[in-house]
Amino acid sequence: MSAVLHGGPDAFGAAPHDFSTNGNAVGACPAVLSALRAADAAHYPDPQYTALRSRLAAFHGVKAARIVIAASASEFIHRISAAVAQGGGRCVWLPAHSYGDYERAAQAWGLQTVRAPQAYTDAALRWCCEPSSPLGQPQADLPQLAASPGGACVLDLAYEPLRLEGQASLDVTQRDRVWQLWTPNKAMGLTGIRAAYAIAPQDADASLVQRIERLAPSWPLGTHGVAMLEAWTGEEAQRWLAQSRQTLKGWKARQRAVCESLGWQCLASDANFFCARTERPYPDVAAALRTEGIKLRDCTSFGLPGHVRLGVLPPASQQALKQAWTNTS
Repeated sequence: MSAVLHGGPDAFGAAPHDFSTNGNAVGACPAVLSALRAADAAHYPDPQYTALRSRLAAFHGVKAARIVIAASASEFIHRISAAVAQGGGRCVWLPAHSYGDYERAAQAWGLQTVRAPQAYTDAALRWCCEPSSPLGQPQADLPQLAASPGGACVLDLAYEPLRLEGQASLDVTQRDRVWQLWTPNKAMGLTGIRAAYAIAPQDADASLVQRIERLAPSWPLGTHGVAMLEAWTGEEAQRWLAQSRQTLKGWKARQRAVCESLGWQCLASDANFFCARTERPYPDVAAALRTEGIKLRDCTSFGLPGHVRLGVLPPASQQALKQAWTNTS
């Protein structure tokens, strides 16, 4: 079974052509690599992350008190779910298709999950993601979700730095009404560095913020996580990211054409990945593809059976995918 799982190495090691992850396929950001090499791992970081909070706050144009440091997006997802449950919350609203940890965290804390379009009005916690996962599309009704009174709304912005098309549904003022969850490791091409942060709403529920902070472990970030987040805010990293988006945009157009040549139906996406309906079920051929160095992301767990999600990879990997899929016919 390990051969068909997504997300990094498996029992056979790292797949040479891993389409199952959504990191920046251009490679690791040089500015971040330099910062990682210079990081002082002989000492603990500041437990309050004072300088890091200030730097992230200046980057986003918010007050440092609104920055919540997290070990990863998944860690924050579980922590805010726990905080909502501790505050008496009972219901969590999820998009029709979404990252699995939203639901897993809710279940872990005994929270009911609902996905009906209008059910969000009664939810203590609402999850949003744009560009969405797994589709990479705008989130339906996002302005209404953000403006809905009561409960906490979290906007997962994992893929916003890798947006290749379209534009955000919320402006700065609207974003100030929601929790913003940022995970730059994908954009920086370093998914192995686990580090994230959230920006609390301008009028955040103070008791919820306090519970979230109390639930934080000591030193959620090590020195390498701090180094990556600090470097990500710098001009050098942002210039590199802008250039890599242009490269990815070209690769994406080519990759869609390759998939369509295989008879796949590619869905629209604004991000550095897209979903496609394959001519035959991916699970049936996953093991054979893995022997040829190919991994895709089966979308059944997202509620999209018969589809795969593909991160955009370089042309050589695209050609390898075409050849491997043809070989399984």
